[in-house]
Amino acid sequence: MALTLEQAQRVGYTCLKALLRFAFMVANNLVAIPSYVLYLIVLQPLRILDSKSFWYIEGVLFKWLLAMVASWGWWAGYTVVEWGDDVKAVSEDEAMVLVNHQATGDVCTLMMCLQDKGTVVRQMMWLMDHIFKYTNFGIVSLIHGDFFIRQGKTHRDQQLVLLKDHLEKYYRSRNRKWIVLFPEGGFLRKRRETSQAFAKKNNLPFLKHVTLPRLGATQVILKTLVAPQENGTPSGGDAVRKESKSKGLQWVIDTTIAYPKAEPIDIQTWILGYRQPTVTHVHYRIFPVKDVPADPEALTNWLYQRFIEKENLLTHFYETGAFPPPQGQTKAISREMTLSNLWLVAIQSFAFLSGGMWYCLFQYLYHCLF
Repeated sequence: MALTLEQAQRVGYTCLKALLRFAFMVANNLVAIPSYVLYLIVLQPLRILDSKSFWYIEGVLFKWLLAMVASWGWWAGYTVVEWGDDVKAVSEDEAMVLVNHQATGDVCTLMMCLQDKGTVVRQMMWLMDHIFKYTNFGIVSLIHGDFFIRQGKTHRDQQLVLLKDHLEKYYRSRNRKWIVLFPEGGFLRKRRETSQAFAKKNNLPFLKHVTLPRLGATQVILKTLVAPQENGTPSGGDAVRKESKSKGLQWVIDTTIAYPKAEPIDIQTWILGYRQPTVTHVHYRIFPVKDVPADPEALTNWLYQRFIEKENLLTHFYETGAFPPPQGQTKAISREMTLSNLWLVAIQSFAFLSGGMWYCLFQYLYHCLF
């Protein structure tokens, strides 16, 4: 069927816009990521003299880099509406964030919606598949101290040992507060069939919108980061809880990402912007870590329950276009997440000015030496 002139113009405009966005993204990466690395190289003496200040500055630069990624989606009309508990209330406490995983755009969505949560982004640690180490952002994540985990049975035990060592070495020494992981261990489309077969074999619930989570990384994080007195019910009441608030992991934040019509956004769409403006919905539920069981079997059941709840949340969302109200309430309240365009422009300008500064500096040094 032949395209009409109007359709051809629309396709041409979409392709041109995608090409320009891709060119901007490449330029953005070429100036922002090397600048981040070079700033931290120059600041190495500060790392020796005042490690806390060094990692504070690194965290600010890291947050700005993530804001640049968020801006690619924001300016394409890919926005976020939030539901459930208000995580800003625990933004200064230590928390583990459990997220369902559908596509590469999930990470970009989190980079966006956590931007307005205080110090969270600059003090967070990510657990991600080792393949991301070899992407353009890999060097940034390596410096920041994120953990790259290899999937598969042959690597599982070794990776959990490495994760424990990594947390002990970097988490508190770099003043990290939130740790983000995807317990399903892969994208929904890749793991759903295997998960459903496992569920059928072990008499577990049949899930369509999420997969059964894996226990390993969650258990290691809880064992390593939770203060001993909080791994269970404290006996001293409010006084004990108040005193222990700054000691160890305090919360588990169950985060559920939902896309309209169950059509997730991938990183290519985020960059090229060829999809129509889309609102992604993010639901939060906060659990005190003292309510999370330590026993492996009980923890497995607890984690399964979280993903069964995610399944119910997503089923309700796909049927109604909204998440259900919290228990005991009649209406669910949503919050539209916003970013300041002026702030995003300022960060992008800083990146390009930094790139120009480093280029001029290296040109000057080259001419002085040669």
